Amino acid sequence: MKRRVSRRRGTILLRSFFIGLSTNKAFRAFSEQSSIGRRVSRRFVAGMSIDEAIAAAAQLNAEGIDVTLDSLGESVLDVAHAEASAAIYHQLLDAIQARHLRANVSVKLTQVGMDIGGPSQGPALAERIVGEMVAHAAHTGSFVRIDMEGSEYTEPTLLLTERLHQQYPGAVGTVLQAYLFRTENDVERLLTQGIRIRLCKGAYKEPPEIAFPAKADVDANYVKLMKRVVSSPVFCGIATHDEAIVDELRRFVASNNIDKRAFEFQMLYGIRRDLQRKLVAEGFGVRVYVPFGAEWYPYFMRRLAERPANVLFLAKNFFKS
Repeated sequence: MKRRVSRRRGTILLRSFFIGLSTNKAFRAFSEQSSIGRRVSRRFVAGMSIDEAIAAAAQLNAEGIDVTLDSLGESVLDVAHAEASAAIYHQLLDAIQARHLRANVSVKLTQVGMDIGGPSQGPALAERIVGEMVAHAAHTGSFVRIDMEGSEYTEPTLLLTERLHQQYPGAVGTVLQAYLFRTENDVERLLTQGIRIRLCKGAYKEPPEIAFPAKADVDANYVKLMKRVVSSPVFCGIATHDEAIVDELRRFVASNNIDKRAFEFQMLYGIRRDLQRKLVAEGFGVRVYVPFGAEWYPYFMRRLAERPANVLFLAKNFFKS
């Protein structure tokens, strides 16, 4: 018992350590500019360029796996940078159409100007940029996932998603995080409108007043919400690498006669590739998030925080080809 408690405390401390590192500007600058940092990141990041990301997507498609392309970047504080980020996404949407890839894209609002110039400028800029992106996706038969960030962005993200869904139904969706107390109500809110949800546990540090502090409670809420969304007529994504949760959903789907293709499992590039392929072989839909780009550091640190086993994996394989 004491050993389990000690291990749990160690995991919490390690998670807090990496979440703290994810916002460390000095270490981020060093890591993103160093060859060692880029080499370590390759496990979870498909590369630095659009061409590398498209190649990774094509390879996954060939293995029966769908893809979401994610150009890494967040906390953009100037308009030129926000516009440059948007241009990458328009290139991705064109490449997806030209290559006939089974792929879509995911974008963070802070990547396209949400925090620029205060509440009178940033939200309007982000809405204009993402709106153009969703219009492009609708025209090409693709889809934009507006990614979720810390809890201060939850309501603005949902409101923007709802507005764009009214203009371009089926071309936009968002992400809900099971560790927030509010998420059960948000699930019902979005499902009622037919908005596609990517359900994840959450990877930001949140206060206990608004989020479940204990992993067991987060897991229990995730399972409850997971069963709700896969039972709905809205096509949703179940974002998890937790095999116990995957097995629970397998049993739930089988016992309730839910079509295996009525939803999809969503996983991250470089994590549980064995499980991804196993689920495809069983007839489930699987989508892998393929991140790329030079601004990989915050994403990478949150992956280490989510799953401490990733740290051990990287240490064991650093010197392997």
